[in-house]
Amino acid sequence: MSNTKEVYLTEEGLEQIKEELNYLKLEKRPEIVQALKDARAQGDLSENAEYDAARGDQAVVEAKIQELEQMLEKAVIITDVNKDVVSIGTRVTIEYVDDAECEEYSIVGSKEADPFLNKISNESPIAKAIMGMKIGDRVSVDSPNGKYDVKIVKIA
Repeated sequence: MSNTKEVYLTEEGLEQIKEELNYLKLEKRPEIVQALKDARAQGDLSENAEYDAARGDQAVVEAKIQELEQMLEKAVIITDVNKDVVSIGTRVTIEYVDDAECEEYSIVGSKEADPFLNKISNESPIAKAIMGMKIGDRVSVDSPNGKYDVKIVKIA
């Protein structure tokens, strides 16, 4: 992660990061410390698979804690969302012009994106194309799969 890049988060995303950070610090870290103590108590560490596994888990958890803390330091919380135009924090319904099919997406920062929950990153091709647009606007989206047109149906 870049040292200067801002991390855009909704209030919901901020809470999720705080919850994950607390879980890692208050539950997962102590579990690993205990696993390390138990493995050390078994004696020879040079051939101790439990010790090696616990050290690996510790490295992963500590890296994740550091990543989450950096995200919180660089967080820009999206509040007071303008519902007149598509922006980070809005929920937008678009119509694909070619097939008249509608989809609803939440525009979120890249760290909060989850396509399975229809949360798309502000850095995605579709979000970039519709940012700043109003209800009724039509726009062309350049995506890796080709170009297509969408119409803004609703902003919430």
